[in-house]
Amino acid sequence: MIKQELEHILDTDMRTVSVDKLYEAVLEIAQNRIAKVPAVTGERSVYYMSAEFLIGKLLSNNLMNLGIYDEVRDVLAANGRDISEVEDYEPEPSLGNGGLGRLAACFMDSIATLGLNGQGLGLVYHYGLFRQVFRNRLQAEEKDTWLDKPGWLRKTDFTVPVQIGDVAVTGRMYEIDVLGYNGEKAPLRLFDLESIDDSIITEGIRFDERAVDKNLTLFLYPDDSTEEGLRLRFAQQYFMVSGGLAWILEEHKDHLDRLDSYATIQINDTHPSMVIVLLLKALLADGIAFDRAVEIISNTCAYTNHTILAEALEKWPLAYFEAVDASLVPLLHQLQDLAAARSNDARTAVIDHEGRVHMASLAIHFSKSTNGVAALHTEILKNSELKPFFDMYPDRFNNKTNGITFRRWLQHTNRPLTEFIETRIGDGFKQDAMELLKLERFVDDEASLQELLTIKHTKKEDLAAYIEKTEGISVNADAIFDIQIKRLHEYKRQQMNLLYAIHMYHEIKAGYVPTRPLTMFFGSKAAPAYTIAKDIIHALLTLSKVIADDELVSQYLQIVFVENYNVSKAEMLIPACDISEQISLASKEASGTGNMKFMLNGALTLGTMDGANVEISELVGDENIYIFGESSDTIIEHYAKADYVSRDYYEKSPQIKQAVDFINGPLMLASGTKENLDRLHHELISKDWFMTLIDLEAYIATKNTMIADYEDRMTWAKKTLINIARAGFFSSDRTIAEYNRDIWKV
Repeated sequence: MIKQELEHILDTDMRTVSVDKLYEAVLEIAQNRIAKVPAVTGERSVYYMSAEFLIGKLLSNNLMNLGIYDEVRDVLAANGRDISEVEDYEPEPSLGNGGLGRLAACFMDSIATLGLNGQGLGLVYHYGLFRQVFRNRLQAEEKDTWLDKPGWLRKTDFTVPVQIGDVAVTGRMYEIDVLGYNGEKAPLRLFDLESIDDSIITEGIRFDERAVDKNLTLFLYPDDSTEEGLRLRFAQQYFMVSGGLAWILEEHKDHLDRLDSYATIQINDTHPSMVIVLLLKALLADGIAFDRAVEIISNTCAYTNHTILAEALEKWPLAYFEAVDASLVPLLHQLQDLAAARSNDARTAVIDHEGRVHMASLAIHFSKSTNGVAALHTEILKNSELKPFFDMYPDRFNNKTNGITFRRWLQHTNRPLTEFIETRIGDGFKQDAMELLKLERFVDDEASLQELLTIKHTKKEDLAAYIEKTEGISVNADAIFDIQIKRLHEYKRQQMNLLYAIHMYHEIKAGYVPTRPLTMFFGSKAAPAYTIAKDIIHALLTLSKVIADDELVSQYLQIVFVENYNVSKAEMLIPACDISEQISLASKEASGTGNMKFMLNGALTLGTMDGANVEISELVGDENIYIFGESSDTIIEHYAKADYVSRDYYEKSPQIKQAVDFINGPLMLASGTKENLDRLHHELISKDWFMTLIDLEAYIATKNTMIADYEDRMTWAKKTLINIARAGFFSSDRTIAEYNRDIWKV
């Protein structure tokens, strides 16, 4: 049937048709089948409201969930075409940036798979965050174009008028079907600005930030380093929540006075938290009394906290609300009065003494649940960062450790490993990830362990070929692949990995050559206004050239910084990884999900006791993970006492001093930009807010131990198998089942 459908749609020879026509034909076949898949229904609904849904390419994943991937692949192959042509041609939706957006995508997959009546609500971004390009070893930003090819976004008839100050705009809802594994689908509903005008973009990603009627959905997270950018970001969130809430109200217009009996709105991070005050306005307009409206909201909304970083807990001036919708200001004051009646602690205020609205406070006070996203993170929230709230609402706080969808990150991303698992334990793990534990029966089976090593090497060869093709860089597949891929932020400490590479450079120059080469992969984007993050990228790119130009060092060490890191590149990098870098400063990473994807694909974790690393460590045991660094309690105490002085570490340790001083030394300056390298060097010595140097020596020692252990291939393979076998806990199906059991009840 697939062959007949393709021939009918194409009406020409499959062997010679252009790749764009072939892609469109395969897309049409998938869309026709998905149209017949039943949508999840139910009396109660959950609305997952998020600024990001980093869904990645969907074609192969959907073909797999439809059960026709192999047939499509074989029909194409029989006609001299490779399905990878079609997969490569598909545009990658630029609807998110990092872990927050990828988590939301995994959650939508699990909502559909578990048959829960849920839907995602967010925005269409025409050019994403940005497309990253490297020029002169510096990050530059360009438009990330993805809507120029046919895709999965489907226009609907639902529109909503939105008044933003004195500007009237219209939002239109688009839909993407998220196909579950069990034959049902859930909708991702995204709003776009009808009057969008990309002609206002000038150079790179610059545009008139004041032209709200033309720019609201051009980019994800407008640059907030200026007043105009801040106001635009606020207006964008207002537009997102206005659209999503209008749809919720439309679906439940017949029972708004009992909305809490029919709906839960999950607020994913603080970006959508103004839904609370907008919903209050709507309920009051429907004639519902204030006290009852607050009760409905508090029973309908739930809040997920993703960070303890103060800058990520949004605080918006009341003046911004005044400028966008003045009627919200008295409502916010009423909510502040309620909050003040519950506690006189200034830390729990909705509106602070500077007239700023604390969006996390708003979300916690007027919701039924506040959850962290890893066990350690939730404990820090309860005992430290959000303790005054926990003291008020102990029953509302709960933990929901993040998860990943194994359909994407195992079955789709690593078919050889999937087939290996199926031949050992059957395919029950696709429905119940905890069945992976059965793999432990093979922990002493040398043939199985050898096959695992062979699969890993094959995936490393695939990655090497991909890097050659896309980056023009030759990579040795026999090297150890050490990978750190995540948003560029000082707390994630890519700069510490940089210093390790410098240390290794010096070791090799001193004659201490490693047994096996090490290839260090990086992939990340720095926010356009995040100067130090961009300096770290520059230092890594500069060091990669210094190493490549050194005849001796380049035999043993290589740095590959993948340009414009995205989901598709993650799907190549993760299965090939040997060492998974999870080195955030303890207490700063809420969870992480990359650590789970690497673990599932047989990489070993090098990490601090931070985020979900703690739970990985508990699951696999000390002997199957490489942990280093100060504890979260110690780090929190340092911040409390303000007694960390990076210069002390720099001056007391020749090893640290040598590595830090190399950053703006003569070899780096010969290929790099003095301003960027000097600034990074100064930052590490004079500030180092995320304590790179406190853990550097322990990091070097632990990483060296890990590299040495790699040479005992059978023992390494055992560790790998145990990590895969115990990864089942990190299925997003488990996470979503817990959300539903404890919070949503749909």
